[in-house]
Amino acid sequence: MIRAVEPDTHTSAPVLAAYRYCEAVTGAQARNFAYGIRLLPTPKRQAMSALYAFSRRVDDIGDGTLPDDVKAARLEDTRALLTRVRDGAVDEDDTDPVAVALAHTAQRFPVPLGGLDELIDGVRMDLRGETYETWDDLKIYCRCVAGAIGRVSLGVFGTEPGARGAERAPEYADTLGLALQLTNILRDVREDAEDGRTYLPADDLAKFGCSAGFDGPIPPEGSDFAGLVHFEVRRARALFAEGYRLLPLLDRRSGACVAAMAGIYRRLLDRIEREPEAVLRGRVSLPGREKAYVAVRGLSGLDTRNVTRRTVRRRA
Repeated sequence: MIRAVEPDTHTSAPVLAAYRYCEAVTGAQARNFAYGIRLLPTPKRQAMSALYAFSRRVDDIGDGTLPDDVKAARLEDTRALLTRVRDGAVDEDDTDPVAVALAHTAQRFPVPLGGLDELIDGVRMDLRGETYETWDDLKIYCRCVAGAIGRVSLGVFGTEPGARGAERAPEYADTLGLALQLTNILRDVREDAEDGRTYLPADDLAKFGCSAGFDGPIPPEGSDFAGLVHFEVRRARALFAEGYRLLPLLDRRSGACVAAMAGIYRRLLDRIEREPEAVLRGRVSLPGREKAYVAVRGLSGLDTRNVTRRTVRRRA
């Protein structure tokens, strides 16, 4: 069982200011993530905002326009920040609000900070321009940039006392991260191609005649692009089904948060499945009202109950 540490009863003004900064970053930039963390109690919401703000910093370095050697140096600066956090060397009056909030979060909750090191490793893979021959190869990258974040987040959520199978919670959190990342890859296939990045496995691209890549609003001539997308959608759905087994292991509000975030991506996957070529014309997204509905559904516990019923049927 992973227990969340009880929050401090008194949080200092500098730390509160640091959390407010991280929450502002999250609200402004995390279009899907923010819907889920709104469902959390304040200490957990603050902690998740700190984790997001740090992760956003790492991603922005990787996605920015600076030369690769400068990006690499800045990524190592973020790794040095993690070392300071681990060593308890970040003071409350530090000028970096993300450092202050992350340090306080690490004191408050049993967060495995090594997962954030893995995120940095994943972004460095992008800098090296790595491509992936097989799904097993791509999984390594996805575990760095998304699965690790699932495991880090679990340190904030904790698991319910006495939850059966709680020892597998990190595995489920990791798998759910893979599902979200594969959905992201499908959604951003054209945008990534324009940036010179290819994430889908080369084996899969060849199988469906898509090895030429995606440099325009229509699929490569003679390809089965819809077949490729549907193949990857099935893979993502299997990952979601396995990762959703995390939900019954969490308390109600943490489960609602995860169900809301994952539910938004599952609906995004539905849209991609219905109209595969839409991802070549622009970014596929959900309207705000639909995201709000998914958040309410998560808070209702419906997804958690569905997972619990399926688990009981498997055991019967």
